[in-house]
Amino acid sequence: MKKYLFLLLLTVGSSLASCTKDFDELNLDPNRIERISPGTLLNPIIYELAAFNTERADAFTFDIMQVALPFPSVSGGVHRYVVSESAGNSTWTTYYRLLANIREMRLAAQTAQDPNYEAIALTLNAWIYANLTDCFGDVPMTEASQAEEGVLYPKFNTQPEIYAQLLTDLETANGMFDKTRTMPYGSDILFNNNVDAWRRFCNSLRMRLLLRISKRTETNATTQLAAMINDPATYPVFTQNSEAAILRITGVTPTVSPWGRAVDFTTFRAAGGFFIDNLNTLADPRLPRFNTQARSSDGRTTIGYKGIPSAYAGSDAQFQYQPSNFNVSLVTATVAAPMPLVIMTYAEVEFIKAEAALKGYTTADARLHYERGVKAAVEQWGAILPANYFQNAAAAYNSTLERIMLQKYYALFFNDYQQWFEYRRTGLPMLPRGQDLQNGGVMPVRFKYPLIVQTNNSDNYRAAVQAMGPDDVNTKVWWEK
Repeated sequence: MKKYLFLLLLTVGSSLASCTKDFDELNLDPNRIERISPGTLLNPIIYELAAFNTERADAFTFDIMQVALPFPSVSGGVHRYVVSESAGNSTWTTYYRLLANIREMRLAAQTAQDPNYEAIALTLNAWIYANLTDCFGDVPMTEASQAEEGVLYPKFNTQPEIYAQLLTDLETANGMFDKTRTMPYGSDILFNNNVDAWRRFCNSLRMRLLLRISKRTETNATTQLAAMINDPATYPVFTQNSEAAILRITGVTPTVSPWGRAVDFTTFRAAGGFFIDNLNTLADPRLPRFNTQARSSDGRTTIGYKGIPSAYAGSDAQFQYQPSNFNVSLVTATVAAPMPLVIMTYAEVEFIKAEAALKGYTTADARLHYERGVKAAVEQWGAILPANYFQNAAAAYNSTLERIMLQKYYALFFNDYQQWFEYRRTGLPMLPRGQDLQNGGVMPVRFKYPLIVQTNNSDNYRAAVQAMGPDDVNTKVWWEK
């Protein structure tokens, strides 16, 4: 548990390199253990990452994907495609700090010769790195998290290299999980020491990554994806909501809501018109779970569910009503009604299978998987799918990717950056184009590298930019091109 002063140096370098050899002696704490077990860091990693990703869904993804927007919002804002230079800073620093912890966990698992904890470390590592590279493009990986070994200025890996390694790691992890062995180092807060559950998460995540890069024919991703879908015995994945990677927040330490004050979740917010309008058209039972009703301008009368358009021009005074907002209950947490922190859902797995069938990667029934995905996504939030839901022409499967992706958009509600990533992959769902869009009306597709990376790891930063393209929000990542 020592030496964490260097965690911030994992990717940016430091002028403190000359102090490295003395650091161990200076940082020893006689009241703390010097070695960790494979399970010591597991729960802190799971909780912090799930909580951080939930906050990023709220702070960034909701705005750019028209789920909600700041209100009033008379100028600027992510919903108008104004993404600041520092927008990705917290993602970069948080992810790399946790990646260092995962490396420590994996090393401890190897020392203990425990394959399950090592496989879990590989799975968590892939989860974070996939999000990191999809946010930025090329990032340090093979030389990252090695400041203690003197690597203060790590080289950047290309996104093809990163994806190849992550897919290999997940394949390796799938073969390492051993349900005949217990997980003796404490009780994990996500799957309660269920080795089969961790294996299902590992393979479900691998399916997500294979679909993400499926346009890159040189990767053979579609063949690998089909092989996984067609061989559930070798590649078990989520098959019901109870198996999904969802952290239940009870409000009791250590699982407390990321919102210290739940009211902050709804203050100065309004629901996006696109998000609300589709749910209205679908007569979707999630609508009252997610949102409040709009009210008359004087606040006295409810007028149904009604949002406001994203990237609107002019003053907020143009809206002669109080728009729908989020239900504050989404971020309250009690033992009786735990708050879900969404990591990866069963519904997403079904939508992956539906798309694979639609595109001919498998011979499965795309309609069946689509309807299973919708049902799972609805029930995940405690709602009940009406028996006649798919009789609605707007909800019925129509053999189009657009229909699958609209429902997947709702299934990815509160799921870190996944709505944004999937829109960049497919261009779906078809989002309205507000009158006051900035950035030439083009949705930003990445974050800029943090300024500290540009200055402290400048040589490797410049090499990455030369290989990938300009360091701006419009440079597409590898799987988008």
